[in-house]
Amino acid sequence: MIASQWAESFNPLGSIDMKLISFERKGQTGFGAVIDGGVVDLGAALGGRFADLRSLLAADALVEARAMLAGRSADFALEGLHLLPVIPNPGKIWCCGLNYGEHVRETNQVLTEQPTFFLRVGDSQVGHGQAIVRPKESSQLDFEAEIAIIIGKPGRRIAEADVWSHIAGYSCYNDGSVRDWQRHTSQWAPGKNFWRTGGFGPWMVTADEIPARTVMTLVSRLNGQEMQRATTEMMIHSIERQIAYVSTVAPLQAGDVIVTGTPGGVGARRDPPVWMKPGDVIEIEVDRIGVLRNTVTDEG
Repeated sequence: MIASQWAESFNPLGSIDMKLISFERKGQTGFGAVIDGGVVDLGAALGGRFADLRSLLAADALVEARAMLAGRSADFALEGLHLLPVIPNPGKIWCCGLNYGEHVRETNQVLTEQPTFFLRVGDSQVGHGQAIVRPKESSQLDFEAEIAIIIGKPGRRIAEADVWSHIAGYSCYNDGSVRDWQRHTSQWAPGKNFWRTGGFGPWMVTADEIPARTVMTLVSRLNGQEMQRATTEMMIHSIERQIAYVSTVAPLQAGDVIVTGTPGGVGARRDPPVWMKPGDVIEIEVDRIGVLRNTVTDEG
C-alpha cells in the first residue's frame, strides 16, 4: 500500500485539518470550520440542512462537511467572532471528578475503584473569548483545566475496545467551580452549575487528527502564570473506562460531552487560596487542540 493510500485508509475524513466551531453572527447562530484564520460557514455550505453542530454529528455528516472544504475560501474572519461553547446544546455533560492522583491527594479524598461523575448543564458554559461570570453569592470561583470528549456515534454499554469509534472529537474545557457552594453538601452539583462559570472551546478537533491513546499535555495559566500541568497518561480512569462507565448508565448520543477530570494545582488547594476575580484571564491549553481563553467578570 503506497503512503497516500495508507493515509486515506487511516483517516476516513480525508487530509484537510478540521477544527469545528459554534458561533453567533449578526444575531444568528451557526457552525463552521476554521481555515487559515477564517471561517467557512458550514451551515450555509451544506444548504441549511443541519441546525447546529450537534445535528451534523447526529447525521454522521463529518465526511460530507470535510468534502465541502476542499478548495473553499473562508466566508468571514475568525477574529472578533462571538464563539459559543463548541456544542451549545448538549444533551448530557458528564464530568469526571478526582481523576488525577495529585488532585485526589490535594483534596484529601479517597481513591475509589469506580470513577466519580457529576452532571453539568449547558448554560453553565461560555465559549472561547467570552467572559466567565463570578456570581454575586460567592468570591470562591476556581479553575479546573480539563479535556472534553465530544460523542459522535451513539451507543449504550459501549465496550472499552469500541470506545474510539464513538468519539467525534476533542476540545479544551474549564470546569469552573464555585467552591463554597460545591461544599454545601456531599452533592457537588450546585457549585458546578452556576450560570456561565465554565469554558468550552475554542473548537472541536476531529478525532481523526488525534489517534486513539495519544498522550496529550494539559495546562492551565492564570494571568500568564502556570497553575496546572499534567498528561493524559496520569489519568486514573482512562478515556475508554470513562465512556464505558457512563454509557452503562444511559445511552450516549451525538453531541454529548464527557469532561475527563482536572489535575492538581486548583486554586482552592493553594496556600493561600487563589480565586478567579474580575479582570483575570484564564487559559486552558491542550497541546493537540489549542488554547481556550476567557476573561472573568462579576455578574451584573
